Amino acid sequence: FAPFFSNIILLFLGGFVLSSIMQKASLDARFAHFILRVTKGQPAHTLLGIIIGGAFLSMWMSNTATTAMMLTLVLPLVKRLRPDAPFRMALILAIPMACNLGGIGTPIGTPPNAIAMSYLAGKGIQISFLEWMILTIPFLIIALGVLWFALLKLYPPDDEQLSFDVQDSEPYSTRQWLTVAIFAITVVGWLIGGQFGLETGTVALFPIIASFWLGLLDQNDFRGLPWDVLFMVAGGIALGVAMDATALGDVIITVLPLDGSFLSLLIPLLIVAMVLGGVMSNTATAGLMIPLIISLSLPATQLTVLVLAITLNCSTAMILPVSTPPNAIAFSSGVLAVKDLIRIGFLMALIGLVIGLSVGPLYWFMIL
Repeated sequence: FAPFFSNIILLFLGGFVLSSIMQKASLDARFAHFILRVTKGQPAHTLLGIIIGGAFLSMWMSNTATTAMMLTLVLPLVKRLRPDAPFRMALILAIPMACNLGGIGTPIGTPPNAIAMSYLAGKGIQISFLEWMILTIPFLIIALGVLWFALLKLYPPDDEQLSFDVQDSEPYSTRQWLTVAIFAITVVGWLIGGQFGLETGTVALFPIIASFWLGLLDQNDFRGLPWDVLFMVAGGIALGVAMDATALGDVIITVLPLDGSFLSLLIPLLIVAMVLGGVMSNTATAGLMIPLIISLSLPATQLTVLVLAITLNCSTAMILPVSTPPNAIAFSSGVLAVKDLIRIGFLMALIGLVIGLSVGPLYWFMIL
């Protein structure tokens, strides 16, 4: 039962609380409106702003909530375009794809990251909050750049000019300033806390205590936290503990091609992760595959690279409407067809596979 209140679970709980206070203070909406205001109706710039905004918010809060909020803001913009304008598809597709990718960038961005860090820690391989960002941000930027370029090519804006109503910027309220302060202190703590002997889970206690102590959240908000996700992640970690204790992992890995090169092991694992992640939850895929990888008798650096590559592929496997909640939400808008999601989702999955097989391992081996 130890995994149910491990350092990783506490880190995720702190992330959920930050997400909750940002939404309750309407800071997420203010940020999204800011993106629309600064792009000034230029189609390519607006698309890039939506991609960057969705990805950035998803680094710190639920990608499902970010998708729902961004769609609410962008749908009125889409309705002002011609019904047959291809760029309508680009604006809607950008939201779930960017929100799915954004989770790659921080340990709290998506549950597979937490699963990866937990199992690596169990092997004595500690990755700090800042180290995770250094390992993943370059590939997040590459993937977002490819997404922007692909959407502009597949769904060109032609001569469209976007128009929208932007809310007047009112002064920040006391609640919003408190939320900004808690967010900033927590992020700084996650980035540099390791230098002072503070675990990321310990730092995550700060937003939890401060938010309820200052009255930014109440009892109903506490009940509304996504406890099911926490239990799912903790259950996956506990399953890995059980596999290790019973030596089941040692039995399963006998079917893997361990006699060949590192690349001959990496290729089938990444393909399996991409396929499974496309048809089932990326959290379930990570919870299934990472315990098996951790069971391998490999040097620490190779083990870390394998886990990072699998985790990255779990987050980029977003081919179908059922692959991730953001995909399902975007599909429910009625603007998209399944073929649209498959086309751009398969491209993102392919990019994850290429990165995981090429520049990813080169970069990770270089800095680990």
